[in-house]
Amino acid sequence: MSGPAEGGRAGAGAQAGPDLGRVVVIGAHILDVLGRPVEAIPPGQGSARLQEIRATAAGTAAGTSVDLAKLGAQVASVGAIGADLLGDVLAAALQRHGVDTAGLVRKPGVQTSATILPIRPNGERPALHVPGATSRLTAGDVDLAAVRGCRALMLGAPDALGEAAAAWLPGVARAASSAGALVVVDVLHQGGPRDLERIAGVLAAADWFLPNADQLRRLTGRGEIAAAVKDVLALGTGGVAVTLGAEGCLVTAGGGELTAVPAISVDVVDTTGCGDGFNAGMIAGLLLGCEPVDAAWLGSACGSLVATGLGSDAGIVSLDHAIGFLSRAEPGAAGRIGSHLAA
Repeated sequence: MSGPAEGGRAGAGAQAGPDLGRVVVIGAHILDVLGRPVEAIPPGQGSARLQEIRATAAGTAAGTSVDLAKLGAQVASVGAIGADLLGDVLAAALQRHGVDTAGLVRKPGVQTSATILPIRPNGERPALHVPGATSRLTAGDVDLAAVRGCRALMLGAPDALGEAAAAWLPGVARAASSAGALVVVDVLHQGGPRDLERIAGVLAAADWFLPNADQLRRLTGRGEIAAAVKDVLALGTGGVAVTLGAEGCLVTAGGGELTAVPAISVDVVDTTGCGDGFNAGMIAGLLLGCEPVDAAWLGSACGSLVATGLGSDAGIVSLDHAIGFLSRAEPGAAGRIGSHLAA
């Protein structure tokens, strides 16, 4: 991807634009430590100077939480973290964007999930990861009353929540759905068919599944995306939006044809968190009442904005900012989204 784009980050606790309502995000909470540009790891005890090092709230739940808060949602984040300094930093990173962290549960004896990401000059991101506390979340850690009172439930990385989650997480999704909430699911790992079996109950209760293409192919064992999407829809999922990196995404709802939504050209700094940005934009669009393809356009805009800076919290400033950025690439979709916003 190439070409200019507006970047930047919201300030501490900053929110602009409309109130999208309360969104509960459950799943993987990871502290990312990123540095750029890393051309090579120095041998022995050598050193290298970088332009930038940052720590951010990341993971399919925490990263999406930050982006949703920037877009105007009242976000409550739920997940397992360690009783350690990494957990303190992660919670603080969420709080500075206005995310409610009362649902973060400290697990003694295990560290907070964390990743070191040396970002290459072209934006690629090899990862050094400690799985940590993420899989320790239990049914008793989740406030079902809060889930029933939200406008949307985002289940970020049910595949990373441990084997036991397959038994209780579908009930959480059904509780939200029965109360009228939008239920959205994304995964953390590429996984395989056994992982699809473990999260099938969650997908059966979901309105939307938002994997990337590699994840979808690995989970279903299918080579063709269209066939893989049909497998997911057969589980009972309402719609699927598949992200394709620099090629944008494919979106379908109710078993209809797949519609291609292109990526928006930007100067890529770091691709960390682009999927989380897409998730947040897609959810925001759906909460505004947009058609799925327009919601996917907003997701594409948010994902592209994240790529313009270092870390999963980069690029997105507000919903108005994201719509303005989209208007330069796809004015029709931006206009329709703006109409829903005005209404």
